[in-house]
Amino acid sequence: MAEDYYGILGVPKNASPAEIQKAYRELARKHHPDMNPGDKTAKKKFQKVQAAFDVLNNPEKREMYDRYGSSFETAGPGGPQPQGGYTWSWAPGGAPSGGAGPGGFGVEDIDLSQFLGERYGQEMPGGLGDLFGQFRRAAGKYRNRPSGAQQAPNHGADVTQELQIPFTTSITGGEVQIAVQRPQGKTETLAVKIPPGIEDGKKIRIRGHGQPARRGTPGDIILTIRVAPHPFFHRRGNQLYVRVPVTLGEAAAGAKVDVPTPRGTVAVRVPPGSSSGTKLRIKGHGVAPKNGSAGDLMAEIQIVLPKQLSEADRQTIRDIDQRYAENPRGDLRW
Repeated sequence: MAEDYYGILGVPKNASPAEIQKAYRELARKHHPDMNPGDKTAKKKFQKVQAAFDVLNNPEKREMYDRYGSSFETAGPGGPQPQGGYTWSWAPGGAPSGGAGPGGFGVEDIDLSQFLGERYGQEMPGGLGDLFGQFRRAAGKYRNRPSGAQQAPNHGADVTQELQIPFTTSITGGEVQIAVQRPQGKTETLAVKIPPGIEDGKKIRIRGHGQPARRGTPGDIILTIRVAPHPFFHRRGNQLYVRVPVTLGEAAAGAKVDVPTPRGTVAVRVPPGSSSGTKLRIKGHGVAPKNGSAGDLMAEIQIVLPKQLSEADRQTIRDIDQRYAENPRGDLRW
């Protein structure tokens, strides 16, 4: 049956090469088996999209297709014969169910992490524009493969694990050591650089240190960062929050108190008459990510009374309460 390649890609017959490539990128991503693990028809749809693109993206093949239709590809010895082409092979879970055809390559040969971004634990370096380049490079590699050569894995399996780091390291960055178990009971120690401002749940990829490949490059180690809690500080976005204990006298009369920050200790003035819960902003002393502006540090005043007060001191405080009769719970509502 003749195939309508323009209809498969959803472009008009006068579509430009750029329009064809754009349609192909969108459809290839939409129908790739990795993106549709439960759809048994995804493989066939993906093959049709690839076959249509293989013809329409090649000026000579496109001209022959426009003249003779899709039957030009199966013409006899006297008719036009396309060179190369792609044969896709897919099985559940991404395992190959057959070899690539002459000059072709399998779905499993394409590193989807190059254009699917976060779904595969890494940033998307060039957006969907990398999809076409990735397919083209893979096709070129397999076109040069000797006829009948067996397909071999070209990338070892990735290793995933969690790594807990101190709260302070997540803010300022640093370096931590991890131990990786290797075959024959060997242990390899790796130094991992932690970028400043990393958040809990973010991932770090250590390239080339995952499972080895039989022939090709090793996989990667993908670390999921877990940030340990801090007894005094906590974070909201790029803002840091800390509770600063002060005495009753410091809160009543005002004072200068030292507050630790990620960039050193800062002297902060407590205004006279400050109550517990009063927040003082220390600009630029919050989280300073590698790419971005620094947040602020919010210091919350917390009045701490002496553990033991004499009866005379308690009476003095009661006298003050009576002299300045205020109801601090006057606005408290359900």
